[in-house]
Amino acid sequence: MPQLDVTTFAPQLIWLTITFTAMFFIMWKIAVPKISDALETRQMRLEDNLKKAEDLKREAEATLAAYEKALADAGAQAHNDIQAIQEKLHEAAAKEEAELGEKLDAKLAKSEKAIAAEVDKAMESVRDVAIDVAAEAVQRLTGEAPAGDNISKAVDTVLSDKA
Repeated sequence: MPQLDVTTFAPQLIWLTITFTAMFFIMWKIAVPKISDALETRQMRLEDNLKKAEDLKREAEATLAAYEKALADAGAQAHNDIQAIQEKLHEAAAKEEAELGEKLDAKLAKSEKAIAAEVDKAMESVRDVAIDVAAEAVQRLTGEAPAGDNISKAVDTVLSDKA
């Protein structure tokens, strides 16, 4: 094998040193800076993405807080609106009840007046009939027709005592 020939060791070591030095300088001047730049770019991109993610997280938290506040405000507003509507309904119902009560009271008073008028009319008819019956009874019992004023006074006295 030619690599193990002792007479060729010196040139092999020289070429090894030359190629190693050339490769070292090529790596040091070209490859390592490119790799380093790529790693730095990647690190910067990661840091930027992390910053953006943190910003988006803060923004999402702020949006969530605003949403929850808006939801709570809407719930409170809805509760207040429902209470206001219920109060209006209660007021309207009370007003309708009062108006209906007034109408019923007016109808009741009118009906009572009508009944009282009918009772008075009936009592007047009873009075007239009572006067006629009393006059007829006195005439049959005594044989004489009584004076018209006396019988009506007597019937009025009896009716006023019963009333």
